[in-house]
Amino acid sequence: MSDPNTPAPAKWDDLTVRLISSAFMVVIGAAGVILGGIWFQMLVVFVTAVVVWELWMMIRPSDPTKGMLLAALVASVMSGQLAQTTPWGLLLFLVVPVIGVTQLKTERKTFFVFALAIQIAGWGLVHFRVDYGFTWLLWLMSVVIVTDIFGYFAGKSFGGPKFWPAISPKKTWSGTLAGWVGAALVGFVFMLFTDAGLWIIVISMVLSFAGQMGDIAESALKRRMGVKDSSTLIPGHGGLFDRFDALLGAALFLIILADIFDVPGVVF
Repeated sequence: MSDPNTPAPAKWDDLTVRLISSAFMVVIGAAGVILGGIWFQMLVVFVTAVVVWELWMMIRPSDPTKGMLLAALVASVMSGQLAQTTPWGLLLFLVVPVIGVTQLKTERKTFFVFALAIQIAGWGLVHFRVDYGFTWLLWLMSVVIVTDIFGYFAGKSFGGPKFWPAISPKKTWSGTLAGWVGAALVGFVFMLFTDAGLWIIVISMVLSFAGQMGDIAESALKRRMGVKDSSTLIPGHGGLFDRFDALLGAALFLIILADIFDVPGVVF
């Protein structure tokens, strides 16, 4: 019989802290999603602003004041955009990337692309909640969360070949494939309780992959900047960017899917 005082294997050392932090984030996120309206908007504006601040701090950690000013500007622009959206008004999303670029001596293109993508993804999440309702936003978030959970446990349990070792040394093919399986199960459940057809299973798996690519993109950024986490705001998880990278990637994909493609059998 094993000694109850024996420490758990090292690969599970962060599990307790991750679970506690995750539970806290789930409660706050679920409240915002359920309440919708201004509450969800405030939550998304906050997350978007903090993620842009973390982006700045990864690139130029020696100048936190300008990072905070850019985050405040993101919050202001996002709030204005969500209050009243116009086609020309969307150009305001260029303000923070352009100002950031003028203040940076290196990684200008990196900041511009990521800052713009982060804002568009945040804006898309809010409008997806408004346009398509609670059910489909719940589906989106469930796909991302279940992909992460299945991927985490499968990767830790089975290990195996790395998915993209040059960019993300910890991610394995077992975790990646497990994430797709989890997403397919989410799609199957929503197929049973909505008007969506079988296509929702396929779309869920593609959405899972889009989220994983968001995660990979942030991993590539961190590797390029030589940092382990985007920040230390969340115990066991790093920063908000580390937790929302997959959701941002999935949201960008979903904006394209919902606005450009008409998928048979799926009611968005």
